[in-house]
Amino acid sequence: MVAQIISMKRITIAGLGIIGSAWAQNLHADGLTVRGWNRTPKKFPFYEPDLAKAVADAEMIIIVVADPPAVESVLNVILPHLKPGQLVAQSSTISAHWTKLFAKRVEATGALFLEAPFTGSKPAAEARKTVYYLGGTADLVEKARPVLERLSAHILHVGATGTASSLKLAMNLNLALMSEALSESLTLARAEGIPDEKFFDALHLNVGRSGFSDLKEPKFRAKDYAPQFSLKHMNKDLRLTLETAGDLDLPTAKALKSFYDKGMNAGYGDDDFTGMIRLFPASDSVKK
Repeated sequence: MVAQIISMKRITIAGLGIIGSAWAQNLHADGLTVRGWNRTPKKFPFYEPDLAKAVADAEMIIIVVADPPAVESVLNVILPHLKPGQLVAQSSTISAHWTKLFAKRVEATGALFLEAPFTGSKPAAEARKTVYYLGGTADLVEKARPVLERLSAHILHVGATGTASSLKLAMNLNLALMSEALSESLTLARAEGIPDEKFFDALHLNVGRSGFSDLKEPKFRAKDYAPQFSLKHMNKDLRLTLETAGDLDLPTAKALKSFYDKGMNAGYGDDDFTGMIRLFPASDSVKK
């Protein structure tokens, strides 16, 4: 383990969005040699505008971008420059189908591929409280652990490549459903003239209270929809969930995906996914 900690010092993060920038800044603060690349320029001391240069000599490359096409665009650039032994950790939320395709492409270069989706929005990333779901061999997990432990509260080795992506989609489906339930119940309470303070006081005493409701309570009460996890990304995850489900009937997930499409059409894509509550008529009005 000591040898691994010493050797894994050169890290590249491809994707400096809400999460990737927090990870990069934390690793940089730890004294690791960090290079960060993003499709649009970022003002970080470790920013490298040339993706091919960004991955040169990196021992670990973490990809955290929006969706399968974005991951593919990163791979199209870096694959010719990968060397045997380099570790590519794919942390974007995609499906098992895409994960397995990308793993084959990376492994064909002699580099290593670790499936590493995660849970935890902006506050968790900044506080090093990310939870990783890993897919791959136990040896790969241990190779990546010294770096990922710097960023996380927990690392869960799910199983073979593909399983972690499917688990991540299942977890995000659960979050989307919880947000929908909280939005609808809060809308009903508001319409009946119940102040938000009383609604959440009751929720705190109810078995329906959750870590999610505690995290999002301040945003609902303040009507603050600045993104911690954007609606457009949750909409993408719901699409991938239904693609993964195939013939499996998930009626609520299908209905929720249609509702999220309305949120996208309303122009809420870049807002936090809790902003979906604005689609309910008179969500903050009082019933007469």
